[in-house]
Amino acid sequence: MRVLITGATGFVGSHCIEALAKHQDLITIAACRDPSRLPGEFRGESRIGDLRDVHYLENLMHGVDTVVHAAAWTSLWGHRKQSDELFLKPSLALIDSARRQGVKRFIFISTVSAAAPGAASDPMSPGSKRTYWPHETNVVRIEDRLRELSSDSFCAINLRLGLFAGSRYALGLLPILVPRLKTHLVPWVNGGNTDMTITDGRDIGQAVELASTTPELSGYQSFNILGPEVPRVRQVIDYLHQQYGLPRPHFSVSFPIAFTFAWFMEKLDPLLPWEPLVTRSIIHLLEETNADNERASKLLGYRPKHHWQEAIDIQMAEMAKHQSEAMSMARPLPDGSGQ
Repeated sequence: MRVLITGATGFVGSHCIEALAKHQDLITIAACRDPSRLPGEFRGESRIGDLRDVHYLENLMHGVDTVVHAAAWTSLWGHRKQSDELFLKPSLALIDSARRQGVKRFIFISTVSAAAPGAASDPMSPGSKRTYWPHETNVVRIEDRLRELSSDSFCAINLRLGLFAGSRYALGLLPILVPRLKTHLVPWVNGGNTDMTITDGRDIGQAVELASTTPELSGYQSFNILGPEVPRVRQVIDYLHQQYGLPRPHFSVSFPIAFTFAWFMEKLDPLLPWEPLVTRSIIHLLEETNADNERASKLLGYRPKHHWQEAIDIQMAEMAKHQSEAMSMARPLPDGSGQ
């Protein structure tokens, strides 16, 4: 079997490559712009190019059985035009090309937070388009397209992941939250009593491996992919306080107040030289999901191994080495030097 991984040098893609490497009868194909950034143990084939290039896209699927779409241009708020051009349009074109060229299985990397309010516990539920967060709205549009095109001959698998953490970290809640806690201005929201669905990159790799190799999957399938334990927001922040000396919030607000304050911060952004302290997307990520791994465990045999504290420790160590200032809430624009 030949498995193509887009975004192969990114957080999810690199963990997928590591997980799939254990299958000697499986050929991994890395779609990327800079193969020098691939994991050192990668022994597969590289197909170098840009997903926005129509000619590259047409040649990319040659001989491919399964596509793992881990490439994404992400932003935690705003940037609607960039999200459409750099993420939505290439993703939809990739899906259409894969289906047209006979790819049997297409795996999309989604998020638990894409679910409609109160529906995250059911990974098969439709997503909810949130106008204040263009990236997540586009994630839902891609989910919808896969649901529409899925069939017995084109299996579309949607993996709704928890919050990324672990080695080779990328844009996510932890590198956004840490510098904001240091300001002493971030409150508890709802007392910090909601779930924080932290998922280690290695468990994400395991989930993709199982989604790629589990037989007898057909039509549209969707799974929540979380760690072995889902902590409360308060537990995570208390851990960051105890282990790394980060301040705890000094007061608490309700979700309606938090969303209103975040909306105000977004409106002020054009007048200020820095990014907002908080946005509605960040508040949304703190809302309760009640998600679990039950469906992934039953149908894929998914068994996460890496505790959220372990994932945080690995990421905090990397952040101490590589992140000297607050991470931007949007990925840099692609310049052809990497993916």
